[in-house]
Amino acid sequence: MSEAKHPVRTTETTLSIIEELKTARIGGVTEIADSLGLAKSAVHNHLNTLRNHGYVVKEGSQYRLSLKFLEVGGYMRHQMELFKTAEPQIDWLADQTDELANLLVEEHGEGVYLYRSKGEEGLDYDTFAGKRKYLHATSLGKAILAFLDEERLDAIIDRHGLPEVTENTITDREALDEELGEIRTEGVAFDDGEATPGVRCVAAPVRSDERVLGSISISAPTNRMRGDRFTETVPDKVRRAANVIELNIKYP
Repeated sequence: MSEAKHPVRTTETTLSIIEELKTARIGGVTEIADSLGLAKSAVHNHLNTLRNHGYVVKEGSQYRLSLKFLEVGGYMRHQMELFKTAEPQIDWLADQTDELANLLVEEHGEGVYLYRSKGEEGLDYDTFAGKRKYLHATSLGKAILAFLDEERLDAIIDRHGLPEVTENTITDREALDEELGEIRTEGVAFDDGEATPGVRCVAAPVRSDERVLGSISISAPTNRMRGDRFTETVPDKVRRAANVIELNIKYP
């Protein structure tokens, strides 16, 4: 992503305050100013502007982000053809496996969860719609990386690197390239505790006219995702769902 030639400092300040509130969840003017190294008067003015437009809520002397962001995100998601087409198949995967089914897209070189559906025994951990992840550390992300052109793949790795998320994360470019080649051949990607210890994930890309639009997956604890279920049964279901999504996008 190219840098702005003439960044607007007031906009950057507003965005830094939003990011601070996202991290801290709630904070007062003094706390935010101290954390960001800004003048309290400037922080107060930015917070009041955000509050006037409905993006911040004030509770006593504390501020938090409002659900206006959920409205914006929900609107954007519902404008995406991939989400509308994939949602029924993600629900089908969750129902068929009783596990957690996921839909991910790439944005700014990161993976963004677009939708999740939880089966009867599905995991419940800290991933949610809108959550961002390193692409190289998840089967969902690797399923996308495998079908990007070489220039885009290089740009993503140059920007984000291959940081270690768990001890199982691939951090070597040669090893990653080898696995991406296998994904292109098999049409399915695997994650064995690379993003979350004790969790395995199987993913498949969703493609249209040689472009990769996103990926779908099933996540489950290692003790339930093993043997043929990990290597054959779940991969077959994920590939089937991805194929249905692709056909529904091509022939709406």
